[in-house]
Amino acid sequence: MTMGTDPAATAVAVVEMACEGRFTEIERLFAPPLRALVGAEALRAAWTSVLGRRGQVAAIGEPVSEPVQAGLVRVSVPVACERAEFAVVVAVDHDGMLNDLRLAAAAAPWAPPPYADPTRFDEHDVTVGDGPLAVTGTVSLPHEPGPQAGVVLLSGGGPFDRDATSGANKPLKDLAWGLAARGVAVLRFDKVTHTHGDRVANAADFTMADEYVPHAVAAVHLLQRQPGVDPARVFVLGHSMGGKVAPRVAAAEASVAGLVIMAGDTQPMHQAAVRVVRYLASLDPGPAMEAAVEAFTRQAAMVAGPGLSPSTPAEALPFGWPAAYWLDLRGYDPVATAAALDKPMLILQGGRDYQVTVADDLSGWKAGLAHRPDVTIRVYDADNHLFFPGTGPSTPAEYEPPQHVDPAVVADIVEWLTPGFPPVR
Repeated sequence: MTMGTDPAATAVAVVEMACEGRFTEIERLFAPPLRALVGAEALRAAWTSVLGRRGQVAAIGEPVSEPVQAGLVRVSVPVACERAEFAVVVAVDHDGMLNDLRLAAAAAPWAPPPYADPTRFDEHDVTVGDGPLAVTGTVSLPHEPGPQAGVVLLSGGGPFDRDATSGANKPLKDLAWGLAARGVAVLRFDKVTHTHGDRVANAADFTMADEYVPHAVAAVHLLQRQPGVDPARVFVLGHSMGGKVAPRVAAAEASVAGLVIMAGDTQPMHQAAVRVVRYLASLDPGPAMEAAVEAFTRQAAMVAGPGLSPSTPAEALPFGWPAAYWLDLRGYDPVATAAALDKPMLILQGGRDYQVTVADDLSGWKAGLAHRPDVTIRVYDADNHLFFPGTGPSTPAEYEPPQHVDPAVVADIVEWLTPGFPPVR
């Protein structure tokens, strides 16, 4: 099913279908990479949650289109509700299929955080990896003379760009600019699932290792070759799933100097998915959320059960990820992998994070690594999953307003990487 080749018309039609509750029809428009991440019930739950905060839809505005890469157009459709506005943002390919769909706060331009002075570093684009799955990245090089420490950034789960863009926020760009302004060279890159979503989604044997490790290792080598960078002091910093997989990258590439793990999950992901959707259901109870809890519980049981095999259909598994992905996840122990590394680690956790939590995930790192003198663990009580400071229970809505990574987090990373450098607080 397609809606023709006019991206703006497709985007408006998607909003109209959502208003009418036709989420199964919207799902039929998903290209394979998007279908691997979200289904009709998850979309219904997200839509219901957004309207619960803003009221019923009063008007659909004029779509705004912009090309993002060859054959792909991003369209933002403003939606006015009784109490507030939001935007439905979709990426439409040349076949009229959706490669991305987000419910975002009203668009606002990203502005540098106060701790990121762009006059203190230069940036240039690079190609990470080679062959048909090569991606584009950005290197940020400080003006201070070397040799400098370097950091490769890994974003969380999903088809993120190099900045981990989410609405108006770019947490990896915050980190890159904050670190580069304080003398740390940084390389961040678009994920392979962002740049080559169609290609990898059609690979039934695609795993978490495939998603991260080859490009991360290539990025480490590339940053080591940059002028002024000390090749013996190039670290890997991963956020969320990027933090979970960071020990695997260091195990694959011995030259990695150490790890910074931000909100890295240790609880099995199929269990975490059920926990998170139950939390979201508690914030916005109703039939749609109950159905989402039931669906995730059923899918998680399939992942945990003895019947999971490479032939298990992706439709029966959480997020629609292929069985190979879940088999890889199920067999990977991030704590044990980290414990086997003879490398220093800085593990950071937001105290208000409901996605990766102190009780369910940080406890794993502590149990396996807290005895090691080269492992530092810090909790930021006010921070959520994106390390944005706030108060009260964390909710998805608090990710929407423009904001920046906690300056205390940036300060602590800089101090750990480059002891003695002036703090950013």
